[in-house]
Amino acid sequence: MSAPTTTVYERVGGLPFFERLVDRFYEGVEGDPVLLRLYPHPEDLAPARRHLSLFLAQYWGGPTTYSDERGHPRLRMRHAPFAIGPEERDHWLGHMRAAVASLEPEPDIRRALEGYLETAAESMRNRF
Repeated sequence: MSAPTTTVYERVGGLPFFERLVDRFYEGVEGDPVLLRLYPHPEDLAPARRHLSLFLAQYWGGPTTYSDERGHPRLRMRHAPFAIGPEERDHWLGHMRAAVASLEPEPDIRRALEGYLETAAESMRNRF
């Protein structure tokens, strides 16, 4: 018999890790005019923070709260109304990388997070 698999969600301590990650990310976004122009309500980023925290937690093996509340993630569809080109992608990814680094996860966790975030950032790009 093989040992049970531990999820990234479990290894990082659950939802609090993802909430801290997203809080650190949004600290960067709040001062970034390139990204702020993509938010319909930049004066209140609380809903976006919550959605991203729940999505990332679910993606990495946590509870399905995101899908329970919002349905299937459909990330490309949800981001389609926003002009996301190389500049927006790079700003988003820069703030996410900084947020991951600030939490100092184990090296394999950091590599997994960064790999996913790079792929996600590129897949949201809809301008070239």
